[in-house]
Amino acid sequence: MASSLPAPPASPSSSWRGLTPRCPPPRCGPLLARAVARSYRYRFRTDDDGVVDVAVAGKDGDAGYVVAIEAPTHGQRGGLVLRPAGSGEGVPLAPAAPGGALVAELSYDVARAPFHVSFTLADAMGAEIRTHRGTSFRVPVGVGRGCPSPLGLSQSKDGAANFAVYSKIAKGMVLCLFGGGGGDGPALEIELDPYVHRTGDVWHVSMESVEGYARYGFRSGLFAMFGIDRPLLDPYAKVIGDFVAGDSVDEDGLAVPSIRCLASLKNAPNYDWGRDKHPCLPLEKLVVYRANVALFTKDRSSRLADNAAGTFSGMSAKVEHFRHLGVNAVLLEPVFPFHQVKGPYFPYHFFSPMSLYSSECSSVSAIKSMKDMVKTMHRNGIEVLLEVVFTHTAEGGAECQMISLRGIDGSSYYIADGIAGCKASVLNCNHPVTQKLILDSLRHWVLDFHVDGFCFINAPFLVRGPRGEGLSRPPLLEAIAFDPVLSKTKIIADPWSPLDISNVQFPFPHWKRWAEMNTRFSMDVRKFLKGEALISDLATRLCGSGDLFSSRAPAFSFNYVSRNSGLTLVDLVSFSSDELASEFSWNCGEEGPSENNAVLQTRLRQIRNFLFILFISLGIPVLNMGDECGNSAAGSTSYKDRGPLNWKALKTAFVKEVTGFISFLSALRSRRADIFQRCEFLKLENIHWYGSDLSEPCWEDPTSNFLCLHINAELDEKLPDSTGGDLYICFNANEESASATLPAIAEGSMWLRLVDTSLAFPGFFSRGSSHETHQVLGFSSYQVKAHSCVLFESKRVLS
Repeated sequence: MASSLPAPPASPSSSWRGLTPRCPPPRCGPLLARAVARSYRYRFRTDDDGVVDVAVAGKDGDAGYVVAIEAPTHGQRGGLVLRPAGSGEGVPLAPAAPGGALVAELSYDVARAPFHVSFTLADAMGAEIRTHRGTSFRVPVGVGRGCPSPLGLSQSKDGAANFAVYSKIAKGMVLCLFGGGGGDGPALEIELDPYVHRTGDVWHVSMESVEGYARYGFRSGLFAMFGIDRPLLDPYAKVIGDFVAGDSVDEDGLAVPSIRCLASLKNAPNYDWGRDKHPCLPLEKLVVYRANVALFTKDRSSRLADNAAGTFSGMSAKVEHFRHLGVNAVLLEPVFPFHQVKGPYFPYHFFSPMSLYSSECSSVSAIKSMKDMVKTMHRNGIEVLLEVVFTHTAEGGAECQMISLRGIDGSSYYIADGIAGCKASVLNCNHPVTQKLILDSLRHWVLDFHVDGFCFINAPFLVRGPRGEGLSRPPLLEAIAFDPVLSKTKIIADPWSPLDISNVQFPFPHWKRWAEMNTRFSMDVRKFLKGEALISDLATRLCGSGDLFSSRAPAFSFNYVSRNSGLTLVDLVSFSSDELASEFSWNCGEEGPSENNAVLQTRLRQIRNFLFILFISLGIPVLNMGDECGNSAAGSTSYKDRGPLNWKALKTAFVKEVTGFISFLSALRSRRADIFQRCEFLKLENIHWYGSDLSEPCWEDPTSNFLCLHINAELDEKLPDSTGGDLYICFNANEESASATLPAIAEGSMWLRLVDTSLAFPGFFSRGSSHETHQVLGFSSYQVKAHSCVLFESKRVLS
């Protein structure tokens, strides 16, 4: 048996003697029957087709170890002699009973482990007996066979540390243990024997104690011929140790940080969740805010301490901001450990939060800080959703990019030849071992971190097979949809790809469980407000995108107008150069920053229009971080050009207006849940479309940019009359005003104007209870100004 265990730290006293049989079980030698707790058994096949059994057992009270050897009699060869490595003396094996097996026992009176015992056997003629591989018998002490499950580092029933890692193609595996005092080299290396420490394609080993060691990694030797054979991160590690960073060059010749990251031997500290529970909000009631943990509070304007700014603690400190906006779900950009040059959408690990998102910049601190944040959000009725990337990693073929999976078993975890046109390491998501890794990761975040749901970035790649082909029924997506843990969470597919910066809606297999980020909503709303869309496209988006979600429900559509890639909301109305044609933006008459009051007023209306359409459309509104504060990237669509949130802007008149409007719209959705938070689509008989002055809309006219929507409220005996009546909504993307005639309503009722985005602040929206609310009778004409939207609600007038 091969091992790289060091010899004992001191020369232990040893004695060799035969053993008296003690009622051995059937087909078991008398020596092995004596093995007790803290015992490990090994069987060697010899080069003469014999068998040698070895048992290693700990003495009572941790006083040392006993190594017992048993070999069958060799007939004509006579007795056997055991020859310890490094010693010229031979010790004869004695029969345990007349005609029985030959046995010997070696006692070590030291408690420190691990170490190894190495020996050969010789017959009476002096001929050596070795293993069938021609090696000496090499037995580890203090190291056990281990268990193949669970993967990663765990504690076995007897208190030993168990290590398990999957690798189908590795011919060997070495567990590397590092001390706590730094240094590049491992303090201990344990070479795993494929005949002892491998079950199927899982390598495993246990250690009675890892005291004195701080971190660990695995060397598979797969790339040793290329000079790449450094310790790799355990894919299932729950706590990350310190990583070693340096400068290197990737396969494209670019200078990039070189990372060697190891797992920590520390357990995550116990966490007191108290009475925390998932809010379990119905899907249709969500109002989502997408945020980057670092950028949310990194700016000094957040007025947080340096060790809290840009961390999970910073998110917790600003929970009142979410409450003011009416947000009840926070969607965090990826929080897994990621490549700091490529960004958060290029992870290298899936079971721990990013260390930099904690006050101490350590894995243990990040774990506690994130759990504190989740607990705070839940206490305020806010769910926590995570963007996750399981389609690719930050790893590459170069040594500086080999961190974990690629060096352990790249052929199983990755699509071998990648995907045409894609230079990234593309994960083979629907391979059984990769699928298990992903499912185990997701369950870990739900069960251990109390996360409420996930948004899967680059979702089109999740339907890929092992050769990059599309699958009609991807096993991973189906497994997530019906998993007993994950099926109770929010699961959302996002088609945006950080690999090629594409964002194309596609038919997604859903099993009526998967929701989707609605890219079509963003594009069609932008086109309409720019004056380039058919009004029929806007109508489809307003009513829940039935063309995409007819087999599910409108709540499965997560709507947005801007996201963390592409133009910010302010830039959508400020930049529209030829290079931005795919963004469908409009600069409102002047490119970039402007001091022209007419241009600024049009931009302000357009911002209001975007927010208004987002919130009054059926589906889930998703706000992007910074849009409420007027964040701008100066017209850049690059994700890397996004800046931190400017908290000083919250005190400006513009931001007070925008945040107040968002708060009003959130409250409106809640108050009119019968329309905006429906579990099903609106009934056709309750929807009426009009053009100017109650005329038929010009559905097929590409120059028609005016549309009115009349929604009849459904009577519900369980709801009070104060809930609200019909809604009449007007959308005008023309350069001039248009006349809207309001339809007749029930006798004793009148129309109340709640929103007119063309009016000055603060009068452009009203909560309906104000005496200044504009009242209009049925069949009255109302001038809808250029580039504006108007909302009316019918109310019964008290006599």
